[in-house]
Amino acid sequence: MITRNVVCMKWGNKYSPEYVNILARMVRRNITPPYRFICLTDDPAGIEEEVEIRPIPSFTEPAPEYYRQCQAWRKLLLFEDPLYDLTGKILFFDLDVVIVGNIDCFFAYADKLAIVENWSQPNRLIGQASAFCFEVGRYRELLSEYLIHPDETARQYRTEQVYITRRLGRGNFEFFPAEWCRSFKFHCMPGGVLNSFFTPRQVGKEARVIVFHGNPNPPEAIAGAWGAPVPWYKKFYKTVRPTPWLAEYWR
Repeated sequence: MITRNVVCMKWGNKYSPEYVNILARMVRRNITPPYRFICLTDDPAGIEEEVEIRPIPSFTEPAPEYYRQCQAWRKLLLFEDPLYDLTGKILFFDLDVVIVGNIDCFFAYADKLAIVENWSQPNRLIGQASAFCFEVGRYRELLSEYLIHPDETARQYRTEQVYITRRLGRGNFEFFPAEWCRSFKFHCMPGGVLNSFFTPRQVGKEARVIVFHGNPNPPEAIAGAWGAPVPWYKKFYKTVRPTPWLAEYWR
């Protein structure tokens, strides 16, 4: 029985199927078999055969005023029990992470749910849900309690990642070692006006994953494009130099 599952989710049209395919290839290069790679999606078109596809279960989104603040609440579906035929541990990745090292360590790190600590809000018990790992079926209350009061939950916690870590509470989950998951914005880009002049630096040897949040995304960073319209007075720092070293991993 295979008990190591790497799972991603794709819904809507923000990400093309190529993001799923590239993530599957990055995982394949950086994990020791056996494992399963599963994509929960509302549209399987274009996703390669090596990916196990499962439909995204039905889900109640919060009211529009809360959904505008966070559109990732359906990640809580990962805590459904049972979740298809999955057993063992799930390692979840957002579609726009870049895997740069072996990821076996994520599965062995903790018996509790483990997640990235949010770099912009340190020491505040807030996770960054681009990568997290947990035992299938262990945290079903995170989904069931949300579904009882989705609007109240979204109003109180604002994002799914704040909800996961603060609802579990201190001592009931772990943060991954900081060096394993690095932020492209915080740890690679030089920052401020220096973004206009210097290529983002590579991460250290202990890094396993580079997380992208906001703009740019990986292919944009490789090309040196911010990826979203920027007011003229922000163009000096909301910019990125072409980052060809990322293409070694994002393929």
